[in-house]
Amino acid sequence: MATLTRPQSNKVIAGVCAGLADRFGLSAGVVRLLFVLSCLLPGPQFIIYIALWVIMPKR
Repeated sequence: MATLTRPQSNKVIAGVCAGLADRFGLSAGVVRLLFVLSCLLPGPQFIIYIALWVIMPKR
C-alpha cells in the first residue's frame, strides 16, 4: 500500500479521492463515485474532504 498523499496527476479538484484510491488500492473513479453518492446523504462529507485536502501532503 502507498502512503496517504495527494498526487500531482490524476486529480480532479484537490486529489483527495485519487490519493485515497492509491492508498487503498482502488480505482480513483470508484472513490469519486462513492464520494458523490455519499453527498446525497446528510453528513459532514464536504468538511471531511476539505480537512483531508489540508492534512494530506502533496506527493
